[in-house]
Amino acid sequence: MTLADPARLASAAAAAPVVDAEEVARLAAERRERIARWLLPFAVFLALIGLWQWYVVAWEVPHYRLPGPVLVAETLARDFGTLSGSWWTTLRVTLMALALAVLGGAGLAILFTQSRWIELSLFPYMVVLQVTPIIAIAPLIFIYIDSHIARVLFIAWIVAFFPILSNTAIGLKSSDHNLRDLMAIYRASRWQRLRYLQLPAALPYFLGGLRIAGGLALIGAVVAEFTMGSGGQAAGLAFRILESSYRMQIPRMFSALILIVLTGIAIYLLISALSWLLLHKWHESALKRET
Repeated sequence: MTLADPARLASAAAAAPVVDAEEVARLAAERRERIARWLLPFAVFLALIGLWQWYVVAWEVPHYRLPGPVLVAETLARDFGTLSGSWWTTLRVTLMALALAVLGGAGLAILFTQSRWIELSLFPYMVVLQVTPIIAIAPLIFIYIDSHIARVLFIAWIVAFFPILSNTAIGLKSSDHNLRDLMAIYRASRWQRLRYLQLPAALPYFLGGLRIAGGLALIGAVVAEFTMGSGGQAAGLAFRILESSYRMQIPRMFSALILIVLTGIAIYLLISALSWLLLHKWHESALKRET
């Protein structure tokens, strides 16, 4: 060994990363949590499916009372050609109602924050529209709206509209009052205050309302189809459920219900991903902090 060897060894030791046992444990805990976040719900799902299938087989439950998951899956695959058209009808109404709720709710919320008189004049009627049971006004909608799609769309829009209006209005009013005073000192225009202060402050509230409205739009579309449903090409999944119950095709009913559930889950996940993309770099609700 030469005299330079100890120097090289010391230099290599200094350049080597310092292993922090606490940091390693924290990273391992985060990795386990990420795996568990997906693995545990999936394991519970498999357990429930297995218990369902065991109960049906062990107790010899007839399929017209409770079909097993295997039979439901077979029915979904066999009848998907028919159910897919109904699924698209329900999905289209849901997305249209959600889009109209976003435009109407966010637009009215901005209008309310810009004019106190308009808010005082219209907001009570928005509350009345929200708290009125849909079943109570369904006959009136049936009388005054001729188009089947328009009836279903109107009911789904009513259900999804108010969460976006309410949450966005709260968010627009929640901007920092110190920043509002600062913008007033610098004589910022109403548009500048809205664009640079109120809209960014309202974005997390709006996305929270959107997450709620996404599920409510689907619920509204399904409820509207139950009350206003018609057969043929305009039939949605709710009509398929009613049709299957009348014909005692219970496996097909479960198949339609599964499509509705999967649609709701997909809408929630997409809106959650959108919220993360828009907020994860700056807002506390999406920032990842060390524990």
